[in-house]
Amino acid sequence: MPWKSQGGGPWGGGQGPWGGGGPSGPRPPDIEELLRKSQDRFKSFMPRGVGGARGFILIAIAVVAVWLASGFYRVQPGEQGVELMFGRFVKLTSPGLNYWFPSPIGEVATPNVERTNTVDIGFRGVGESSRGSGVRDVPQESLMLTGDQNIIDIDFVVQWRIKNAADFLFNLRNQEGTVKIAAESAVREVVGQTPLEEAIARRRAEVEIKTKELLQQILDGYGAGVFIADVKLQKVDAPTEVIDAFNDVQRAKQDQERSINEAQAYLNDIVPKAKGQAEKMTQEAAAYKEKVMKEADGEAKRFLSVYETYKTAKDVTTRRLFLERMQEVLKNSEKVIIDKNQSGSGVVPYLPLPELRKQRQQQPSGGTKK
Repeated sequence: MPWKSQGGGPWGGGQGPWGGGGPSGPRPPDIEELLRKSQDRFKSFMPRGVGGARGFILIAIAVVAVWLASGFYRVQPGEQGVELMFGRFVKLTSPGLNYWFPSPIGEVATPNVERTNTVDIGFRGVGESSRGSGVRDVPQESLMLTGDQNIIDIDFVVQWRIKNAADFLFNLRNQEGTVKIAAESAVREVVGQTPLEEAIARRRAEVEIKTKELLQQILDGYGAGVFIADVKLQKVDAPTEVIDAFNDVQRAKQDQERSINEAQAYLNDIVPKAKGQAEKMTQEAAAYKEKVMKEADGEAKRFLSVYETYKTAKDVTTRRLFLERMQEVLKNSEKVIIDKNQSGSGVVPYLPLPELRKQRQQQPSGGTKK
């Protein structure tokens, strides 16, 4: 539709809006001509023989085929496929090549169910710090109350994996944050039932096991689809403000424990010896009793034997008993008895026989007297 100047008008002088005067000036663009050229240019890209409604149908079929082919997806080893239709969960798929309705009808999520995730509670890693530790303490998470009303500072790590991808994706909004809060709650409950000294030393492993079991029960109750692999206590101490006094108390208790152990060792050493000595004395007394009884029994039998002999030969037995008794009485006597019939036959009236005997007994057996 060519522009025709009407003369006058708001531009004055019979000029159009693009300037110039009359038919010799520049003309405005022809809209119909532009549409026709655009259509011809589009047709030049299409294969020959394709035009009109048939061409558009073929194009639509090709687009649909490409869209349907985009529904193929691959689940990598260690992953689990979660198929959705219009945002609603339908089923789980295993690793490999699978097919599902493409977007926007269907959607597939492939979370890794074999990777072990870690949550730090009570501390944060901050790289190389000025103190050289590389760890920043978070007292809001680590300070808790023990069963004996003491405050304890516990840092621990929770390791978890995805157990059910569908529950993990749709039952929880903030999965890692939920695991962290539930773990903090579980450890506070377990530590709240454990005395301070036992939580620090003797029952440390028991605290880890109970916390893991309780945390798994909490997450299963939420339907979180999470498996707790392990709970590891990193640092279990008294608060920093009282750590020196606490260490002094611990050292005193260690000294007490050492003294008790030393006393127990002494007890274990002396009691068996005393028992052995008592057993020895008991056995010696029993042996002495047996000896006395045997001797008494032998003396009684001997007396009866002598008595039987005395009944058959009184004179002989009486004389034998008299001689035996006199021999027993006089064997240590210093008297020297000489037969009266032998007097005067060269016997010296006084001879210090007892003194000579004593000198002979006092003289050493191996020496000779000069």
